[in-house]
Amino acid sequence: MDWEILLIGLAAGWTLDLLAGDPLWMPHPVVWMGKAIAFMERMLNHGLHRVAKGAVASVGLVAIAYVLCGAVLLLLAPWPWAETVFCTVMVFFCLAGTTLTREVGAVFDALDRSIDDGRRQVARIVGRDTASLSDQEVATAALETLAENLSDGVVAPLFWFAILGVPGMVAYKMVNTLDSMIGYRNDRFRSFGRVAARIDDVANWIPARLTAALIILAAGRPDLWRFVLRFGRCHASPNSGWPEAAMAGVLGCRFGGTHDYFGVAVYKPYIGTDSRPVGRIDAVRAIRVARRAEFMAVVLAGFTIVAISLIA
Repeated sequence: MDWEILLIGLAAGWTLDLLAGDPLWMPHPVVWMGKAIAFMERMLNHGLHRVAKGAVASVGLVAIAYVLCGAVLLLLAPWPWAETVFCTVMVFFCLAGTTLTREVGAVFDALDRSIDDGRRQVARIVGRDTASLSDQEVATAALETLAENLSDGVVAPLFWFAILGVPGMVAYKMVNTLDSMIGYRNDRFRSFGRVAARIDDVANWIPARLTAALIILAAGRPDLWRFVLRFGRCHASPNSGWPEAAMAGVLGCRFGGTHDYFGVAVYKPYIGTDSRPVGRIDAVRAIRVARRAEFMAVVLAGFTIVAISLIA
């Protein structure tokens, strides 16, 4: 695929995401990925050799996503306009910046109405149990998710798009969807989802650290890099702590603590030192910084595409 098509698809797809987000009425490839993962889990997650079966399922689904996308591009190769449309649509589907910021803003709108509304709203975007969260825990969960998913839902897809084109971006979305569905350390998924979680760790290693850099640059706070280096490792995930540390530094707040997942209390080391309450003003600032970081990531992806084309 020519670099011009990639750049047009990048610009057009990102613009569509800015304007529309993820319309609920529109069929979404991630939904299809989820159905494929759920099918494989039902078929294979029982009996012996669950780690091996989970590995085959995970690697197989990622490979299928990459190959199918590549096959579509081969079929469309005689028609550059069709390649451009396909590229645009896939970028639109794979970016989640607008939906992410809308959902985070909606959490604070819901909190203004009642704590129960806030809990129900934040449950849409976090994996932890939300039924007993306080208003501060709801607000903090939303801000943590904004930082983490800026990496997973924006920067990482753009990174793999710039490096491996549309197939790489789609394969990454399969990796991330696998992790979000089966990458848990509970009795049901600890063995079956182990390889999926490790693949996700590898796929997000560079994007997570790049996201942290973009956050502090977007906030005009390059001095926070020492803070990020100190607290970025304070997380069970090798990646999630980096963007969370950057956002905590920008806001001057603290993330982490003990949360319940599937009824089990899980302690996460604190990221940051200031335990002050967070509120709407923090959400407004965090969303503004996330949007700036997203724009910087799009520009960086564009320059990377051009640079790779010149080298090749």
